[in-house]
Amino acid sequence: MTDTHDGPARSEPAGGGPVQVDSPGARGTARSATSDPHGTPTAHARGGRAAAWAELLRLPALFTVPGDALAGAAAAGVRPGPRTLLAIGSSLCLYEAGMALNDWADRAEDAVERPHRPLPSGRIRPAAALTAAGALTGAGLALATGAGRPALAVAAPLAATVWAYDLALKHTPAGPVAMAAARGLDLLLGAAATGGGTRAALPSAALLGSHTLAVTAVSRRETTGGSALAPLAALATTGVLTRLVTHRRTRLPAGRRAAAAPGLPGSSPAARPPGTAGALATALGAAYAATAARPYVHAALNPSPPLTQRAVGGGIRATIPLQAALAARSGATATSLLVAALAPAGRMFARRAGMRKVSIT
Repeated sequence: MTDTHDGPARSEPAGGGPVQVDSPGARGTARSATSDPHGTPTAHARGGRAAAWAELLRLPALFTVPGDALAGAAAAGVRPGPRTLLAIGSSLCLYEAGMALNDWADRAEDAVERPHRPLPSGRIRPAAALTAAGALTGAGLALATGAGRPALAVAAPLAATVWAYDLALKHTPAGPVAMAAARGLDLLLGAAATGGGTRAALPSAALLGSHTLAVTAVSRRETTGGSALAPLAALATTGVLTRLVTHRRTRLPAGRRAAAAPGLPGSSPAARPPGTAGALATALGAAYAATAARPYVHAALNPSPPLTQRAVGGGIRATIPLQAALAARSGATATSLLVAALAPAGRMFARRAGMRKVSIT
């Protein structure tokens, strides 16, 4: 749920960090640019703080989150409803809690390697980031409570996984596994909140978790590069997941089995998704493979930090077509199209908000 890693992929162009002001006259000039004579922050300063929070929370990455709950609802065989919206809200809050907590936990490291980041640059106080992480976690759990006890039963371990990853597991061998578990739990949260139960959604959660595990493993070398093994493993994982999503015969939820084969009992053998959904799953699976595979190949051939960072970004962007393919695989055509639309919506948001330079990792 949180970002995969915080290597140089987060960095801005040279000169993008804060300007150091040493002379009294310069300090006065800097103050006048951000406040009126009485010290009240101006609109420019407020805009700067908003931009700093947007950078801290990596807002463009939010578009990769709703598809978890929607794919979970599809896998459970239930149409999205008000409780699904509560699950999405819970996921968004917990995701952003992880983003804020990530930078708080890495503030000492960032002060040396990434001084332009919002916390080491002084644009956001560490205490404010930690408070935001706590408040967002509370909000996420409250929204899950509103979706019912089953949803809270999934959201609570999800929140615990987010905090454990950022505070203890990120730099350990268990880090990628924790990140994969968080994504899988987020998908199950959508299934639990919608009322379809989590058992039917376990295969989709496993597939999404496997993708996340591969991306996170690549991200662990995005600072130094030098390893072709992780991109190659991620490339192989992408190939396997693409085949499973597009070709493997899967047991549809009972309601959709009946709709796909009228007159057959609900316990009919496993079958491919019906016509349109099957074709859509194939197309979206191909989009997933195309988005993730090419940067993985480049990173494997030349495992430099820049290409490794691009591989991580490609893997994260591929999350949306994978979520959409999982929904289509479950026979939920409309939900699948809705999830797929999040990808261009995210790009449009980043462009209009002037955040094209804000990395999603």
